[in-house]
Amino acid sequence: MSLQRRHVLLLPAALFVLNISRAAFAQGAKHWPDKPIRFITPYPPGGSSDIITRIVAQGIAQGLGQSIIVENKPGAGATLGTEYVALAPPDGYTFLVAPMATVTIAPWLKKLRYTSESFIPIAKLSSSYGLVSARKDAPFSNYGEFVAAAKANPGKFTFGSNGVGSVVHLTGVLLHKQTGVDVVHVPYKGAVEAVNDMLGGRIDVMYDPVPAPYVKSGQLKGLATVSPIRNPLLPDLPTLREQGFNTNASSWFGLFAPKDVPDDIVARMAQEARKVMTSEAVKGPLQAASMYADFEDPQTFMKRVQGDAQYFGDVIRKENIKAD
Repeated sequence: MSLQRRHVLLLPAALFVLNISRAAFAQGAKHWPDKPIRFITPYPPGGSSDIITRIVAQGIAQGLGQSIIVENKPGAGATLGTEYVALAPPDGYTFLVAPMATVTIAPWLKKLRYTSESFIPIAKLSSSYGLVSARKDAPFSNYGEFVAAAKANPGKFTFGSNGVGSVVHLTGVLLHKQTGVDVVHVPYKGAVEAVNDMLGGRIDVMYDPVPAPYVKSGQLKGLATVSPIRNPLLPDLPTLREQGFNTNASSWFGLFAPKDVPDDIVARMAQEARKVMTSEAVKGPLQAASMYADFEDPQTFMKRVQGDAQYFGDVIRKENIKAD
Protein backbone atom coordinates (compact mmCIF):
# COMPACT_ATOMS: atom_id res chain seq x y z
CA MET A 1 0.00 0.00 0.00
CA SER A 2 1.38 3.43 -0.91
CA LEU A 3 2.15 6.02 1.75
CA GLN A 4 -0.43 8.37 0.21
CA ARG A 5 -3.08 5.62 0.37
CA ARG A 6 -2.27 4.93 4.03
CA HIS A 7 -2.69 8.65 4.87
CA VAL A 8 -6.11 8.66 3.22
CA LEU A 9 -7.16 5.66 5.31
CA LEU A 10 -5.68 6.95 8.56
CA LEU A 11 -7.47 10.32 8.41
CA PRO A 12 -11.02 8.92 8.82
CA ALA A 13 -9.71 6.64 11.57
CA ALA A 14 -8.24 9.62 13.45
CA LEU A 15 -11.49 11.55 13.10
CA PHE A 16 -13.40 8.50 14.37
CA VAL A 17 -11.21 8.32 17.47
CA LEU A 18 -11.63 12.07 18.07
CA ASN A 19 -15.41 11.79 17.81
CA ILE A 20 -15.41 8.80 20.16
CA SER A 21 -13.36 10.79 22.70
CA ARG A 22 -15.77 13.72 22.55
CA ALA A 23 -18.71 11.38 22.91
CA ALA A 24 -17.06 9.78 25.93
CA PHE A 25 -16.56 13.16 27.61
CA ALA A 26 -20.17 14.10 26.86
CA GLN A 27 -21.38 10.80 28.31
CA GLY A 28 -19.19 11.31 31.37
CA ALA A 29 -20.67 14.76 31.92
CA LYS A 30 -24.01 13.15 32.83
CA HIS A 31 -22.42 11.78 36.01
CA TRP A 32 -20.15 14.75 36.64
CA PRO A 33 -18.63 15.34 39.10
CA ASP A 34 -18.03 11.86 40.47
CA LYS A 35 -14.46 12.50 41.67
CA PRO A 36 -12.44 15.45 43.04
CA ILE A 37 -11.89 18.43 40.73
CA ARG A 38 -8.61 20.31 40.45
CA PHE A 39 -8.24 24.09 40.32
CA ILE A 40 -4.82 25.13 39.03
CA THR A 41 -3.30 28.49 39.92
CA PRO A 42 -0.08 29.27 38.03
CA TYR A 43 1.37 31.20 40.98
CA PRO A 44 2.92 30.20 44.34
CA PRO A 45 0.89 30.16 47.58
CA GLY A 46 0.07 33.41 49.38
CA GLY A 47 -0.49 35.86 46.51
CA SER A 48 -3.66 37.29 45.02
CA SER A 49 -4.05 34.43 42.54
CA ASP A 50 -3.80 31.84 45.32
CA ILE A 51 -6.29 33.73 47.50
CA ILE A 52 -9.00 34.08 44.85
CA THR A 53 -8.49 30.46 43.74
CA ARG A 54 -9.09 29.14 47.24
CA ILE A 55 -12.09 31.39 47.82
CA VAL A 56 -13.90 30.27 44.68
CA ALA A 57 -12.80 26.63 45.03
CA GLN A 58 -14.25 26.37 48.52
CA GLY A 59 -17.56 27.92 47.49
CA ILE A 60 -17.99 25.90 44.31
CA ALA A 61 -17.07 22.68 46.13
CA GLN A 62 -19.91 23.29 48.57
CA GLY A 63 -22.34 23.95 45.72
CA LEU A 64 -21.33 20.83 43.79
CA GLY A 65 -21.04 18.58 46.82
CA GLN A 66 -17.62 17.46 45.57
CA SER A 67 -14.06 18.16 46.71
CA ILE A 68 -11.95 20.68 44.80
CA ILE A 69 -8.19 20.45 45.19
CA VAL A 70 -6.18 23.65 44.69
CA GLU A 71 -2.81 23.04 43.06
CA ASN A 72 -0.15 25.74 42.78
CA LYS A 73 1.89 25.27 39.60
CA PRO A 74 4.19 28.31 39.33
CA GLY A 75 7.06 28.68 36.90
CA ALA A 76 8.04 30.24 33.56
CA GLY A 77 6.30 33.51 34.35
CA ALA A 78 3.04 31.73 35.28
CA THR A 79 2.83 30.08 31.86
CA LEU A 80 3.74 26.61 33.16
CA GLY A 81 0.52 26.05 35.09
CA THR A 82 -1.54 27.82 32.43
CA GLU A 83 -0.17 25.56 29.72
CA TYR A 84 -0.84 22.52 31.92
CA VAL A 85 -4.57 23.33 31.93
CA ALA A 86 -4.64 24.19 28.22
CA LEU A 87 -3.35 20.69 27.44
CA ALA A 88 -5.46 18.87 30.04
CA PRO A 89 -8.27 16.50 29.00
CA PRO A 90 -11.54 18.43 28.54
CA ASP A 91 -13.39 16.18 30.99
CA GLY A 92 -14.43 18.83 33.52
CA TYR A 93 -11.95 17.87 36.23
CA THR A 94 -9.18 20.42 35.59
CA PHE A 95 -9.74 24.19 35.65
CA LEU A 96 -7.58 27.31 35.68
CA VAL A 97 -7.93 30.39 37.87
CA ALA A 98 -5.65 33.07 36.48
CA PRO A 99 -5.23 36.83 36.02
CA MET A 100 -5.67 38.69 32.76
CA ALA A 101 -1.96 38.80 31.89
CA THR A 102 -1.45 35.04 31.94
CA VAL A 103 -4.15 34.31 29.36
CA THR A 104 -4.36 37.45 27.21
CA ILE A 105 -0.86 38.98 27.32
CA ALA A 106 1.74 36.21 27.76
CA PRO A 107 1.02 34.54 24.37
CA TRP A 108 1.98 37.80 22.63
CA LEU A 109 5.35 37.97 24.37
CA LYS A 110 6.74 34.46 23.96
CA LYS A 111 6.18 31.29 21.99
CA LEU A 112 3.81 29.14 24.03
CA ARG A 113 1.74 26.03 23.50
CA TYR A 114 -1.45 27.97 24.18
CA THR A 115 -3.28 31.18 23.27
CA SER A 116 -6.36 32.80 24.77
CA GLU A 117 -8.40 30.65 22.38
CA SER A 118 -7.11 27.47 24.05
CA PHE A 119 -9.59 28.01 26.90
CA ILE A 120 -13.29 28.34 27.53
CA PRO A 121 -13.87 31.46 29.67
CA ILE A 122 -16.32 30.35 32.37
CA ALA A 123 -16.57 33.39 34.62
CA LYS A 124 -14.88 36.62 35.46
CA LEU A 125 -14.43 36.40 39.22
CA SER A 126 -12.88 39.60 40.49
CA SER A 127 -11.06 42.79 39.60
CA SER A 128 -8.13 44.45 41.33
CA TYR A 129 -8.07 47.84 43.01
CA GLY A 130 -5.29 49.26 40.87
CA LEU A 131 -3.05 51.81 42.51
CA VAL A 132 -0.54 54.45 41.44
CA SER A 133 1.88 55.06 44.29
CA ALA A 134 5.10 57.01 44.70
CA ARG A 135 8.09 57.26 47.02
CA LYS A 136 7.39 59.27 50.16
CA ASP A 137 9.59 62.22 49.21
CA ALA A 138 8.38 62.45 45.59
CA PRO A 139 7.78 66.07 44.41
CA PHE A 140 4.12 65.32 43.55
CA SER A 141 1.06 64.27 45.55
CA ASN A 142 -1.51 63.27 42.92
CA TYR A 143 -1.46 61.94 39.38
CA GLY A 144 -1.96 65.32 37.76
CA GLU A 145 1.09 66.70 39.55
CA PHE A 146 3.10 63.64 38.51
CA VAL A 147 2.18 64.14 34.85
CA ALA A 148 3.11 67.83 35.05
CA ALA A 149 6.47 67.01 36.65
CA ALA A 150 7.19 64.27 34.10
CA LYS A 151 6.38 66.59 31.20
CA ALA A 152 8.73 69.20 32.62
CA ASN A 153 11.50 66.62 33.11
CA PRO A 154 11.40 64.02 30.28
CA GLY A 155 13.22 60.81 31.21
CA LYS A 156 13.97 61.92 34.77
CA PHE A 157 11.42 59.78 36.64
CA THR A 158 11.19 55.97 36.83
CA PHE A 159 8.42 53.45 37.30
CA GLY A 160 8.90 49.90 38.54
CA SER A 161 7.03 46.73 37.60
CA ASN A 162 7.07 43.01 38.24
CA GLY A 163 8.43 42.31 34.76
CA VAL A 164 8.36 43.28 31.09
CA GLY A 165 4.91 42.68 29.60
CA SER A 166 3.13 42.42 32.95
CA VAL A 167 -0.17 44.24 33.48
CA VAL A 168 1.68 46.65 35.76
CA HIS A 169 4.19 47.43 33.01
CA LEU A 170 1.57 47.81 30.28
CA THR A 171 -0.63 49.99 32.50
CA GLY A 172 2.28 52.40 32.87
CA VAL A 173 3.03 52.30 29.15
CA LEU A 174 -0.59 53.07 28.25
CA LEU A 175 -1.00 55.89 30.76
CA HIS A 176 2.29 57.49 29.81
CA LYS A 177 1.33 57.34 26.14
CA GLN A 178 -2.09 58.85 26.86
CA THR A 179 -0.60 61.68 28.90
CA GLY A 180 2.42 62.25 26.65
CA VAL A 181 5.15 61.73 29.23
CA ASP A 182 8.53 59.98 29.08
CA VAL A 183 9.06 57.83 32.19
CA VAL A 184 11.81 55.18 32.39
CA HIS A 185 10.70 51.60 33.02
CA VAL A 186 12.62 49.55 35.61
CA PRO A 187 11.55 45.87 35.52
CA TYR A 188 11.96 43.59 38.55
CA LYS A 189 11.55 39.85 39.05
CA GLY A 190 8.63 40.48 41.38
CA ALA A 191 6.49 43.21 42.94
CA VAL A 192 8.11 42.87 46.37
CA GLU A 193 11.54 43.84 45.02
CA ALA A 194 10.04 46.87 43.27
CA VAL A 195 8.20 47.98 46.41
CA ASN A 196 11.37 47.66 48.47
CA ASP A 197 13.25 49.87 46.02
CA MET A 198 10.47 52.46 46.09
CA LEU A 199 10.54 52.43 49.90
CA GLY A 200 14.28 53.02 49.59
CA GLY A 201 13.73 55.90 47.16
CA ARG A 202 15.43 54.16 44.22
CA ILE A 203 12.39 54.31 41.91
CA ASP A 204 9.69 56.96 41.77
CA VAL A 205 6.36 55.35 40.88
CA MET A 206 4.53 52.01 40.64
CA TYR A 207 1.23 50.99 38.99
CA ASP A 208 0.47 48.07 41.30
CA PRO A 209 -1.96 47.38 44.19
CA VAL A 210 0.76 45.65 46.23
CA PRO A 211 2.04 48.86 47.92
CA ALA A 212 -1.44 49.74 49.29
CA PRO A 213 -0.59 48.91 52.94
CA TYR A 214 2.47 51.17 52.73
CA VAL A 215 0.35 54.00 51.36
CA LYS A 216 -2.13 53.49 54.18
CA SER A 217 0.68 53.59 56.77
CA GLY A 218 2.19 56.75 55.23
CA GLN A 219 5.43 55.11 54.10
CA LEU A 220 4.55 55.78 50.45
CA LYS A 221 2.34 58.30 48.64
CA GLY A 222 -0.89 57.38 46.92
CA LEU A 223 -1.34 59.24 43.63
CA ALA A 224 -4.52 57.60 42.29
CA THR A 225 -6.74 54.53 42.32
CA VAL A 226 -6.65 52.92 38.86
CA SER A 227 -9.85 50.87 39.14
CA PRO A 228 -13.26 52.43 38.38
CA ILE A 229 -14.15 52.47 42.10
CA ARG A 230 -12.17 53.55 45.15
CA ASN A 231 -10.35 51.02 47.31
CA PRO A 232 -12.02 50.69 50.75
CA LEU A 233 -8.51 50.36 52.19
CA LEU A 234 -7.75 53.85 50.81
CA PRO A 235 -11.19 55.52 50.68
CA ASP A 236 -9.80 59.06 50.38
CA LEU A 237 -7.66 58.31 47.30
CA PRO A 238 -9.49 59.47 44.13
CA THR A 239 -9.59 57.34 41.01
CA LEU A 240 -7.83 58.37 37.81
CA ARG A 241 -11.21 59.14 36.27
CA GLU A 242 -12.08 61.43 39.18
CA GLN A 243 -8.81 63.24 38.52
CA GLY A 244 -9.72 63.75 34.87
CA PHE A 245 -7.80 60.89 33.25
CA ASN A 246 -9.87 58.64 30.99
CA THR A 247 -8.50 55.13 31.26
CA ASN A 248 -9.81 51.57 31.13
CA ALA A 249 -6.69 50.05 32.67
CA SER A 250 -7.77 47.35 35.13
CA SER A 251 -6.85 43.77 35.90
CA TRP A 252 -9.12 40.81 36.56
CA PHE A 253 -9.07 37.16 37.62
CA GLY A 254 -11.09 34.54 35.79
CA LEU A 255 -12.10 30.88 35.81
CA PHE A 256 -11.23 28.91 32.67
CA ALA A 257 -11.65 25.38 31.33
CA PRO A 258 -9.70 23.60 28.59
CA LYS A 259 -11.26 23.94 25.18
CA ASP A 260 -14.01 21.39 24.36
CA VAL A 261 -15.27 20.89 27.93
CA PRO A 262 -19.00 20.00 27.61
CA ASP A 263 -21.40 22.94 27.63
CA ASP A 264 -23.45 21.65 30.57
CA ILE A 265 -20.33 21.51 32.78
CA VAL A 266 -19.40 25.06 31.78
CA ALA A 267 -22.93 26.27 32.58
CA ARG A 268 -22.96 24.55 35.98
CA MET A 269 -19.54 25.90 36.93
CA ALA A 270 -20.60 29.41 35.92
CA GLN A 271 -23.78 29.05 37.97
CA GLU A 272 -21.82 28.04 41.06
CA ALA A 273 -19.20 30.74 40.50
CA ARG A 274 -21.96 33.36 40.36
CA LYS A 275 -23.30 32.19 43.73
CA VAL A 276 -19.86 32.44 45.31
CA MET A 277 -18.85 35.80 43.87
CA THR A 278 -22.17 37.51 44.63
CA SER A 279 -22.21 36.42 48.28
CA GLU A 280 -21.39 38.84 51.09
CA ALA A 281 -18.94 36.34 52.59
CA VAL A 282 -16.25 36.97 49.94
CA LYS A 283 -16.08 40.76 50.29
CA GLY A 284 -13.77 40.87 53.31
CA PRO A 285 -11.17 38.35 52.10
CA LEU A 286 -11.10 39.96 48.65
CA GLN A 287 -10.66 43.49 50.00
CA ALA A 288 -7.77 42.29 52.15
CA ALA A 289 -6.09 41.21 48.90
CA SER A 290 -6.93 44.52 47.10
CA MET A 291 -9.68 42.89 45.01
CA TYR A 292 -13.44 43.13 44.69
CA ALA A 293 -16.01 40.67 43.34
CA ASP A 294 -16.82 41.42 39.70
CA PHE A 295 -18.68 38.45 38.20
CA GLU A 296 -19.35 38.04 34.47
CA ASP A 297 -21.11 35.11 32.79
CA PRO A 298 -19.42 32.98 30.10
CA GLN A 299 -20.72 34.98 27.12
CA THR A 300 -19.81 38.38 28.58
CA PHE A 301 -16.48 37.15 29.86
CA MET A 302 -15.58 35.61 26.51
CA LYS A 303 -16.05 38.99 24.82
CA ARG A 304 -13.84 40.61 27.46
CA VAL A 305 -11.08 38.02 27.02
CA GLN A 306 -11.15 38.38 23.24
CA GLY A 307 -11.18 42.18 23.45
CA ASP A 308 -8.34 42.35 25.99
CA ALA A 309 -6.21 39.90 24.00
CA GLN A 310 -6.60 42.03 20.88
CA TYR A 311 -6.11 45.32 22.74
CA PHE A 312 -2.91 44.32 24.52
CA GLY A 313 -1.61 42.52 21.47
CA ASP A 314 -1.88 45.78 19.54
CA VAL A 315 -0.08 47.67 22.33
CA ILE A 316 2.74 45.11 22.48
CA ARG A 317 3.25 45.20 18.71
CA LYS A 318 3.06 49.00 18.39
CA GLU A 319 5.40 49.60 21.34
CA ASN A 320 7.69 46.73 20.26
CA ILE A 321 7.66 45.25 23.77
CA LYS A 322 9.81 42.15 24.16
CA ALA A 323 9.84 39.66 27.04
CA ASP A 324 12.91 39.38 29.25
